[in-house]
Amino acid sequence: MRRVSLDDGADLAEWRQAARGLLADGIAPEHVLWDAGAQADLLGALATPGGGRARGARPMPAAPPAKVPAAFLALAERVITHADPRRHAVLYRLLWRLVHGERALLGMATDDDVAWAMDAAKAVNREKHKMKAFVRFREVQAPDGSVYVAWFEPVHDVLAQVAPFFARRFAGMRWSILTPLRSAHWDGQALRLGPGAERADAPDGDALEALWRVYYANIFNPARLKVDAMVKEMPVRYWKNLPEAALIPGLIREAGGRMQAMVDAAPTTPKRALRAPARTARDVALPVDADALAAAVRSCRQCPLWQPATQAVPGEGPVDARVMVVGEQPGDAEDLAGRPFVGPAGRLLDEALSAAGLDRAALYLTNAVKHFKFQPRGKRRLHARADAAEQAACRPWLEAELERVKPAFVVCLGNTAARALLGAGVAVNADRGIWHASASGAAVMPTFHPSYLLRLPVAEREGAWTALVADLAKVRDACEQDGRA
Repeated sequence: MRRVSLDDGADLAEWRQAARGLLADGIAPEHVLWDAGAQADLLGALATPGGGRARGARPMPAAPPAKVPAAFLALAERVITHADPRRHAVLYRLLWRLVHGERALLGMATDDDVAWAMDAAKAVNREKHKMKAFVRFREVQAPDGSVYVAWFEPVHDVLAQVAPFFARRFAGMRWSILTPLRSAHWDGQALRLGPGAERADAPDGDALEALWRVYYANIFNPARLKVDAMVKEMPVRYWKNLPEAALIPGLIREAGGRMQAMVDAAPTTPKRALRAPARTARDVALPVDADALAAAVRSCRQCPLWQPATQAVPGEGPVDARVMVVGEQPGDAEDLAGRPFVGPAGRLLDEALSAAGLDRAALYLTNAVKHFKFQPRGKRRLHARADAAEQAACRPWLEAELERVKPAFVVCLGNTAARALLGAGVAVNADRGIWHASASGAAVMPTFHPSYLLRLPVAEREGAWTALVADLAKVRDACEQDGRA
């Protein structure tokens, strides 16, 4: 009998290394005993020669990888975090059978091992979903600023797999998630995993929880209450760590009376939704002189966006440019510098222009919205889309720039810019790379905004980059043909 002791029962890489060694030695599943975690501390010293690594023992030599379907590795990645101690044995049994001729094993849903593993994977997926939904951070004041700490008690050891989601979602704040099994810590730059913790290590609440409870009570809709469905989606075992959970029993008790009061109340007249008024350059006195126009843009107070922003960002470039490039709005770097396209998206645009044979210095660059609209996330300011009223308030400035520059060709980067020139019916995905007539007399082409490429997964970015450069090359060709006409 071969005993295998794993330091971390949820570490797929460690399990794979041990399984490779067993396969290389021809050890059948029925001759293997698996120990993991705390149990391994007690039994590791009993590991037999050639078995798994005991504490302080020499590491097992590397074994050649076995060829298995990719679906098995994806399944094992989830099952390895399940709480059932049988998981290592079941996975090794599946691996042994796959390697020894049962290549279609994972497609046999009635097989006992396959059925157990699939159920375990589903349970792990549910636990990961619940963790994303029910983690509640509490603010803790530290000497160097706020840190947000959450306590969560997962049934399965899923924190290592879920922590990257929180690092992306709350990238601008420092946080820690503590569980009995392990902990995760994000300092704003790097994600670090640590040992488990105790409930006493996490705070009980903070000043914002009272506001959260008021918000939750006000969005609770008694007319749509289905207790069984609510408990299925928010199991009672999570309630003890949710600040809003204390309100739920009372809200359920009062639901019937509140719903009857809603039925008995007189009907209310809905407010008529009003579209943002369309503005033109005639609505404000707009200077045509380039320097005066830039100064007027910087002093703009046409909508509330000027209040949180550092400054307005006017266009820049030759006032007789044949090509105008219109983006959507300034970003964080542009707001600080007061110049368009100087941040990450601007640098990517420079590369695309160069690849297409266009000289940035010969272009007039501007944005449809002149102030940076953002949402604060810790120390970061994240881009937020300007609404219809804010876009309409900026439209006179764009029209004045068109009147001053009189470009023959306009490139619109993104939907906001394209709709400012061509109307609400245009969409970049459908209309990019095509020349359109415009009210200004310029030929207008929509295409991707460079920031869109930066948000794409790496696997999709190359195709979008090729399309952007191809569209900009059409602008170069149009200029050359126009120059020969």
